Amino acid sequence: MNKELIIRSSDDAVDFALLKDGKLIELHKEKETSNFQVGDIFIAKIRKPVAGLNAAFVNVGYEKDAFLHYHDLGPSFASYLKFIKLVSAGKLKDFSLKNFQFEKEIDKDGAVADILNANQSILVQVVKEPISTKGPRISCELSFAGRFLVLVPFSDRVSVSQKIESKEEKDRLKKLVQSIKQRGFGVIVRTVAEGKNIAELEKDLQNLMNRWTAMSKKLPTAHHPSKVLGELNKASSILRDVFNDTFTSIQIDDEELYQETKDYLAEIAPEKQKIVKFYQSKDTPLFEKYHIERQIKTSFGRTVSMSKGAYLIIEHTEALHVIDVNSGNRSNKANNQEDTALEVNMIAAAEIARQLRLRDMGGIIVVDFIDMKDPDNRQVLFNFLREEMSDDKAKHKILPPSKFGLVQITRQRVRPEVNIETREENPNNLAGDIDAPIQIIDKIGFSLEKIIKGHKKVTLNVHPFVAAYLKKGFPSLRSKWFFEHKKWVKIIPRDAYTYLEYHFFDEKGKEISEK
Repeated sequence: MNKELIIRSSDDAVDFALLKDGKLIELHKEKETSNFQVGDIFIAKIRKPVAGLNAAFVNVGYEKDAFLHYHDLGPSFASYLKFIKLVSAGKLKDFSLKNFQFEKEIDKDGAVADILNANQSILVQVVKEPISTKGPRISCELSFAGRFLVLVPFSDRVSVSQKIESKEEKDRLKKLVQSIKQRGFGVIVRTVAEGKNIAELEKDLQNLMNRWTAMSKKLPTAHHPSKVLGELNKASSILRDVFNDTFTSIQIDDEELYQETKDYLAEIAPEKQKIVKFYQSKDTPLFEKYHIERQIKTSFGRTVSMSKGAYLIIEHTEALHVIDVNSGNRSNKANNQEDTALEVNMIAAAEIARQLRLRDMGGIIVVDFIDMKDPDNRQVLFNFLREEMSDDKAKHKILPPSKFGLVQITRQRVRPEVNIETREENPNNLAGDIDAPIQIIDKIGFSLEKIIKGHKKVTLNVHPFVAAYLKKGFPSLRSKWFFEHKKWVKIIPRDAYTYLEYHFFDEKGKEISEK
């Protein structure tokens, strides 16, 4: 299994595509204006406690107030409030908590109105980004995620990832962490820590302690509301969370981001620095080179095609997502209906696991698989779906198929779903939208006549369907242009373009204006 991370940078955003054996499995976008990412920590003020919800609305600087539930305050909330008050006033300058006097834990069934007051200063962390009309979901139980460990202030608990199956390894890691952690700080050992030695764990823990100290130093002078600690840049956070030995390539088209990524890999996996490459080709954009644009266009939308003629229909409602599995023309190619149903369902299960990660779908998902009468086949399908979703970092739960073939899935939702429009408006100004291009050859030919005389070389970038039309046959339209203008026009298909979009470029790669 080969994994590749492809990073494309533009003026206002950075796109991240994660490929598994060449197939797109995750797509992320980091916008320049994104100020409320999961993991960001803010110093803020309570707007108002709401007794009926046992929660409070908090002003973190977003257009909608953030939501803080009582259960997200944490048992050590009294100690945490005391710390903020002392540090903000400049009375506490030792942030190690060695000599800090902890307060009694709060009642787990208490009321928010008894603890929080309007205009009270509070330190909060984003646990769910703003989605639709809702503001961010926040928590007072702060955590600092590292490569191998997660640091949890105002706690003394050490826990180990449940994905580490060996009891001996769990006990080993727990003893190591307990020997290096400081009083007043809890630690969660991540799955990737399996097999690591004490030096690697201690280095990671020290980096997290440094982040905690840097954040604490900002509190006395920070205005309300303001961000006091941001998450790592998206490239580093993706590498921190998903990077492992199966990664074979990281391609980046931005030199600054390339250097940042290489420096970060030097810290977490020096031996893998050589897989980071700076992509400099001007002829073929990075996402085109790895066929990502084409996969985006075929993977998003209401209908998703699969192998052997099967396809999915994905519908979204306010309450849940519904996925319908269809056999297509596959049902005509087998003698046994039960075997056909199992085969299509297995193909669909793999694609559904990919779609959930790719679109970052969260909440309740109901999948209508093709009905199977054999309970053993239903169990095989259930086990296969669980295995396919085992790499999914988002928390999820899958219920076994019902007798009607329905599978219910809940998946953690912490950021808005990725939604890419794959259909285009009808260019003929008719009602509805289209899936196929119209002829724009005359327009391209007219534009070419205006610009070709003033340039030695001309490159035309167009949609793949239009490119194929221009190059087909003999003589092709491109050949006719050569006979007419005595210059050869290089044609590059661009998957990212709409059907009617085209651009001319000169020999230096600079776009040619028709004006």
